[in-house]
Amino acid sequence: MLKEITIPNGEQKITVELTLKEALALTGGARYGQQNEVVLNARKKLRRTVEETLIPEHSNIDYHVLEH
Repeated sequence: MLKEITIPNGEQKITVELTLKEALALTGGARYGQQNEVVLNARKKLRRTVEETLIPEHSNIDYHVLEH
């Protein structure tokens, strides 16, 4: 049974600065073989931006707002 998760401000737009290589690596449009750090760096940038948006540095998580 799958439950739908509601994300507060889920339609909010975020901006992530990626190099062209990183963007291509994330879309699967390019393979970099031994340079998998390109993909890892791009994922880190995305994760950091999402975390900063969802959990601002000086705030607490309102767990009662998050629905499962």
